[in-house]
Amino acid sequence: MMTNLAPNHIQAIEPYQGGKPITELAREMGLRVEDIVKLASNENPLGISPKAEFAIQEALLDIARYPDGNSFALREAVVNKFNVTPTQIVFGNGSNDILELAARAFLTADCETIYSQHAFAVYPLVTQATGATGVVVPAKNFGHDLQAMLAAITAKTRIIFVANPNNPTGTLLGKEELLAFLRQVPKHVLVVLDEAYDEYLSATHKSEAISWLGEFENLIISRTFSKAYGLAGLRVGFGMMHPDIADMMNRVRQPFNVNSIAQAAAVASLADDDFVARSYALNQAGMAQLIQGLQKLSLEYIPSYANFVSFKVKNAAIVNQKLLQNGVIVRPIANYEMPDYLRVSIGLFSENARFLQVLEQILNT
Repeated sequence: MMTNLAPNHIQAIEPYQGGKPITELAREMGLRVEDIVKLASNENPLGISPKAEFAIQEALLDIARYPDGNSFALREAVVNKFNVTPTQIVFGNGSNDILELAARAFLTADCETIYSQHAFAVYPLVTQATGATGVVVPAKNFGHDLQAMLAAITAKTRIIFVANPNNPTGTLLGKEELLAFLRQVPKHVLVVLDEAYDEYLSATHKSEAISWLGEFENLIISRTFSKAYGLAGLRVGFGMMHPDIADMMNRVRQPFNVNSIAQAAAVASLADDDFVARSYALNQAGMAQLIQGLQKLSLEYIPSYANFVSFKVKNAAIVNQKLLQNGVIVRPIANYEMPDYLRVSIGLFSENARFLQVLEQILNT
């Protein structure tokens, strides 16, 4: 078999499964695309910034040209927005690319990474792809147990992955707790702090980690334009870190990994604070709507600080299938060792209402 040509650690990888596309469900169930509600992939229901939409149209005029491999305009926009230096930034084809670049640059087969139970599925994937060993630390109240993660550090540990807020549980680590953790991590161990959902945090909870980069040369902060900025289909993210770390990651980065349309849209998105504010407000209202609905149905849920909520339901796989049959796509998370839970993203008011209505009908039949 040709698969035998691949090393064992590659053969053992189970590919990442994204949320079911609307068109796929339409084909499977014989449904109309316009009758389907997708609340599975933590996408922004408002779409994209009007400024980004205009920038995309402008950028299309130069689509025959290669993109700027150094992302100069986007780099300048990130520098101005987040008060970092140009040499501290690495751009990726989505923030997943940042995670993979960190793994490719710093992991070998004799290394270990540490990540939490119920944490983002890409952490074990990028670990295994390098032949390194992933160490899973049991979760604490569905979130990261930082003290247990510190205790798991060995001489082989090279990277610790921390998602804050965490996906798929939505749990949040306090800033003081996280800062104390970083001060206890050995300097030779990198900490990848995945902040994909930071724009959905209130002013009180919003991350201060960028201001910590001067203290921690081993800190990598990962951000994305796929969530609150709505650019999931364009795949663009970035990491902020010490220049020496960025230099190593850029050495393994593909030269044109962020396309020109994505770069232009990201620059415009960073300039549209009003759109992000509207996205945050809609998310807050939608979260309240979903929580109220789940409580009405007497369903347990995990309090979330992101743009989704995971809830517990009997026969989750069957409930998920019935939701699909009724044109509602949510995310089963049995692969996160949470077989009794489903994760629902926050959508428009009408989409949230449709989900709750269909869920109620399923549970009452």
